[in-house]
Amino acid sequence: MADPRPPAPEQPRPAPDPRPGGDDLRAVRDLYGHPAPAPYAQARVWRRVTAARRRRRLTRLSALSLATATALAVALMLVRGTPSAVPGRSILLAAASTAASGQQAAYWHISRLHDGDRLTELWATRDGRAWTCTSTPAANSALTITSTLAPAAPNSTPSPAAPTSTPAASASHPGRVTTPAPLSGPAYEGSCAGRGRVVPVTGRAPFTMAGRDLTFRQIQELPADPAALKERVAAMLPAGSAGLLADALSGLLWSKPSPPAVRAAAYRALADLPDVRYLGGRADPLGRPGEGFSYPLPTGVRRTLIIDPATSQVLAGADAGGTGGSQIVLTAGWTDQAPDLH
Repeated sequence: MADPRPPAPEQPRPAPDPRPGGDDLRAVRDLYGHPAPAPYAQARVWRRVTAARRRRRLTRLSALSLATATALAVALMLVRGTPSAVPGRSILLAAASTAASGQQAAYWHISRLHDGDRLTELWATRDGRAWTCTSTPAANSALTITSTLAPAAPNSTPSPAAPTSTPAASASHPGRVTTPAPLSGPAYEGSCAGRGRVVPVTGRAPFTMAGRDLTFRQIQELPADPAALKERVAAMLPAGSAGLLADALSGLLWSKPSPPAVRAAAYRALADLPDVRYLGGRADPLGRPGEGFSYPLPTGVRRTLIIDPATSQVLAGADAGGTGGSQIVLTAGWTDQAPDLH
């Protein structure tokens, strides 16, 4: 009887092995089976795989380290190309820290020498009262300039206009330093006492900002946050006078009765303004050592201030080329001593 099942399909014959002796090796494998791996073969293979992975990982890390080193080198080149960026900002921030620790008193007082031939003084109180005095020396007068700010260090290098003699303490005012006048023309003591009449300020605010009157109260109410202060001052400037922002902020450091926190904020705001340029160590016309900074004015000239970061005081200011005059700060700050109204 015939088998009803269909014949089994013929199994495909394996393709011949192209390697020399390949068919003989296959016949041996079919007869005896696959050989067992050699001892520790798997361990050796795994070590090779791990080593390959480690080499690839080290290659990636080396590339990353090279990129990081390149970025650092570029950053250093940029900093070295602009040496004033980091030191100048650090100096202004140090002055801000000093300014923040200041104390207010009954009167705010400033005494300034303008262009070497005019002395002005101003006193102001919290209730808005103010007094002023202006003194112009007579021709050929032989007087002295007196400053209550820090004197020049004995080993400091004076500016070309600085006095050649060493400042000496005044016998009548041991805390003050009197120097021979370094400026051309008449010289005089840094006080209106006996040389001018102290009169009340009436009919106008005693302070201005960009030509606009500014009251004592408005200054006291300025924000102590640098960003907020910069925004408030910018809003107080006349339209189209954005170039006066640095000058307006710098005025809060010395020509206005700013609270200590506001002076500190003004220093910090100036430190972040890109137009403020650090000039390096400078001595003012009295030979007092300080640090020079400049910023542009809308007129195109640059105004320079010399500050003492150790006291946060502005020592002097002048415009490039003498176009805007000069000022030497003899006294600036808070005091309990009232003006002499007699």
